[in-house]
Amino acid sequence: MDPAVSEDRSIPRQRIRAGDRSRDGRGRVRNAPPILHYGFRPFFLLAGIHAGTMVALWLWLFSAGAQLPGPFPPISWHVHEMLFGYLAATIAGFVLTAVPNWTGRLPLSGLPLAGLVFLWIAGRAATGFIPNPLLAAIVDLAFPVALAAAIWREIIAGRNWRNAPIAAMLTFFAFANGLHHAEAAGLVPEGWATRLALSIAAMLIALIGGRIVPSFTRNWLVKRCETALPAPFGLADKAALIATVLALMAWVLAPAWAPTGACLVIAGALLFVRMSRWQGWKTGGEAILLILHVGYAWLATALILLGTSIVLPETVPASAAIHTLTAGAIATMTLAVMTRASLGHTGRAIAADGWIVALYLLVNVGAVLRVLAPFSAEGYTMLLGAGGLLWSSAFLVFVLRFWRILTGPRL
Repeated sequence: MDPAVSEDRSIPRQRIRAGDRSRDGRGRVRNAPPILHYGFRPFFLLAGIHAGTMVALWLWLFSAGAQLPGPFPPISWHVHEMLFGYLAATIAGFVLTAVPNWTGRLPLSGLPLAGLVFLWIAGRAATGFIPNPLLAAIVDLAFPVALAAAIWREIIAGRNWRNAPIAAMLTFFAFANGLHHAEAAGLVPEGWATRLALSIAAMLIALIGGRIVPSFTRNWLVKRCETALPAPFGLADKAALIATVLALMAWVLAPAWAPTGACLVIAGALLFVRMSRWQGWKTGGEAILLILHVGYAWLATALILLGTSIVLPETVPASAAIHTLTAGAIATMTLAVMTRASLGHTGRAIAADGWIVALYLLVNVGAVLRVLAPFSAEGYTMLLGAGGLLWSSAFLVFVLRFWRILTGPRL
């Protein structure tokens, strides 16, 4: 398994001081409950609960015309909680677990991890129930700032400069969170924060997904004695990543500019070319591997639709393109990583049972319905509701299936 998401590499023994009985051989705090052993445990669980309940709450607020007492209007609150609530939790779970493998240092565990969890929960309460914009922003920003600082500390201490761009993106993600609060307060124009956060999410999928998808596929194919393996990183990969970075930067700065749309379409096409070199069509019999390819395909499709919505707005509604990225690419890829990592990091077989296949189907069908909704004026409300409920159900199934795994001991 690739070290980016694997817990199977034990923390180097020399990093644990001789006689330190507070840590076990894997660097975990001995007296901490299992859920506080690694970052993926609490944050993946919280992400599943949050996504499974907040979309349902949003649909109720939308239909009832109601609003929570926090600083955001309903639509802004929905956007904020999906980006800086759900997505922030999944990113935290991933990087906090991957960093020890990147740097060879001890994982964040025990009370420090509990402190980060508390800050995340406090942020969710603040955006929903603290009407004072400044106080809500201060409470909410504590988590992403603390997370970015923790990752920077590990990267610098471990001299792991290869992954410094990940820490930089976390810093920009924290900035986008603050910018979204400023938008709600009317201090800056709307849209900047959302585009910046979505661009960071898309780039993380393009970058990290581009590492783990071909790596896992290669390992799986080698075990089956296949000779045609994913192509190694080369010119096509570099071109796709550079095009994606430039297109997303243009989208953040000039979202209505026609050349921006063209750049996004080109970037999406290059991502399709990139993933076509990974032998994904051979993974149809292994759902937990196939879903990673599906998630990357959602990303490529999202960039093409985003670009088309700019160049030909009468053909592709902007809402459909945005939800291809959010409900499709982000949700599918994060669930793919959450399920696979939760099994592998707890010593279980990395294979999809009926529950896991069901949640993959639910999230993808829900995303398709949500993307189709803006194309149908008469069926918009029905498609919106059905898509949202199916999408949310995927995360509730994740919580039911992985509750004991994430809260119990490693096998």
